[in-house]
Amino acid sequence: MAEIFQIGDRVQIRLDSKFGENEGWYAGMVIRIEPYSEHRNFYWVRLDAEAQSILKMRELSVFNPKNIKKVG
Repeated sequence: MAEIFQIGDRVQIRLDSKFGENEGWYAGMVIRIEPYSEHRNFYWVRLDAEAQSILKMRELSVFNPKNIKKVG
């Protein structure tokens, strides 16, 4: 069963090979959830300062549940 996320949850998100040398896991916090279907959502994540510095972006959305996991 997929994890259930809520606004404020600390998470790690995975960026795949499309991000080149920036592929990997990055920390952040869920700030918004946009429903897509009955069983799937877009999770908007505000990246931690370190990830923002590396990726040159502040937020991004994650759709695929295999690319997001709770921390702690």
